[in-house]
Amino acid sequence: MSLTKQQKLGGIFAATAYSLWGIAPIYFKQIATIPAIEILVHRIIWSFVLLFLILIVLKQGGRVIQIMRQPKTLSILLLCSVLLGANWGLFIWAVNSNHMLDASLGYYINPLLNVLLGMVFLAEKLRKLQWAAVILAGVGVAIQLITFGSLPWIALCLAGSFAIYGLIRKKLAVDAISGLFIESLLLLPLALFYWWQYADSYAVNLFNNSWQLNGWLIAAGIVTTVPLLCFIAGAQRLQLSTMGFFQYIGPSLMFVFGVWLYHEPFAAERLFTFGLIWIALLLYTVDAWQQSRQRKRLRNIV
Repeated sequence: MSLTKQQKLGGIFAATAYSLWGIAPIYFKQIATIPAIEILVHRIIWSFVLLFLILIVLKQGGRVIQIMRQPKTLSILLLCSVLLGANWGLFIWAVNSNHMLDASLGYYINPLLNVLLGMVFLAEKLRKLQWAAVILAGVGVAIQLITFGSLPWIALCLAGSFAIYGLIRKKLAVDAISGLFIESLLLLPLALFYWWQYADSYAVNLFNNSWQLNGWLIAAGIVTTVPLLCFIAGAQRLQLSTMGFFQYIGPSLMFVFGVWLYHEPFAAERLFTFGLIWIALLLYTVDAWQQSRQRKRLRNIV
């Protein structure tokens, strides 16, 4: 397959991944009567099952066993699993508690936080537009805190947990599928224990549920895993800078759904915060576009 076709296919995979992440709240709304922590339990269990089947098909079990024999790597993946589980759980709760706009804001902030963490922990130097974007985002949060007396803690926790998770995984020499499988495996005992010992909603016993409800619950694994596989396929065919242009699809869809489908209030403090972060993301995108063009020019010269 030619490079152009590979890039087009990569764009399709990337757009699909971020679109699926963007419409995921609609899925969680379908089972909103079930407590968020129980939905999280199903997300962990069925993601584990689906990833296990994928590993068998791809014949990557040996790679997983090799990673499991490395105590240091396993301990880091345990930390990753806690961050990921917390992120998943908070996201589900936010969506089903009518805080979808806060979730959207969190994933708008995420790329800017990634840049900041790269500077602090990876010694990456921020360019002028990147500095301006990070400062504007900080000003947006500060205005909401000082003027309106409220901190967008849901957005900051979602962005922070996922950014720290991404930072750790970036420095860890573990492929995405094997890593996610081990993370779900590490969370599995806690999920099963909670399901067996503490879960008390009407949907606890799958044998008493309708097949439609069980289908919704089992689909949690698909909702989690399929976008990730599309993301991996896109990342393999595109530069990371190009992938970055697709990352606003998800939070933009969440924003549209939150305002126009689920009618969440878009108050003044949110308008200020969202407005400044949108401007910050525009600067961030312009900087990424300029860097991408510069790299292409250098390749052509060489």
